[in-house]
Amino acid sequence: MKLAASILSADFGRLEEQVREALAGGCDWVHFDVMDGHFVPQITFGVPIVASLRPKFTETFDVHLMVERPEYQVEKFIEAGADLITFHWEATAHPHRLARLIRESERRAGIAVNPGTPVEVLVDLLEEVDVVLVMSVDPGYAGQAFLPRSLSRVRRLKRLIEQAGLPVEIEVDGGINPTNARSVYEAGADILVAASALFNQRLSPRAAAEQLKAALRFGN
Repeated sequence: MKLAASILSADFGRLEEQVREALAGGCDWVHFDVMDGHFVPQITFGVPIVASLRPKFTETFDVHLMVERPEYQVEKFIEAGADLITFHWEATAHPHRLARLIRESERRAGIAVNPGTPVEVLVDLLEEVDVVLVMSVDPGYAGQAFLPRSLSRVRRLKRLIEQAGLPVEIEVDGGINPTNARSVYEAGADILVAASALFNQRLSPRAAAEQLKAALRFGN
């Protein structure tokens, strides 16, 4: 199980420091939620943030593009140092082509689906990607509550991957916290993304990451 620290909820005045703390607490990846104000309501950050942090970290940079027409953005994030680039099935007319472009650039390709999209739409795309990201909230805002039906969606996706005999990993993003992390893992997730549960006023990022890791090991 890998834990990805989403900087969406971090203090950008202390961004490098906060990322280091989350990694010291047991996070494995750094997750970038890129939003364009069109595909989702909010605008967050773009290529400069990824590029500025890249020289400072060796961990996997996991870029999640919540943008319309992601095909126009992918090459810029590759140049900035992304290791995994995930785009939304709902955002492009040519997901096969885009996944192949990412892989041909020697990066890992991911595809995401919103809560209202059946995971079964991906059955013919699984060979083209390395990761499927299941959104467990409607994308666009940090701090939303986890949608319980996401567990059954993860289970269904896991069966599809096993039936295809492919090494595709399942990532889950949205509302992950110590209360639900273990159940999401048991449903079949390989990577959990956490934002508000890591970067908040109650605990340091390191302590919050340690708490999440403990919940994954022992349940809650």
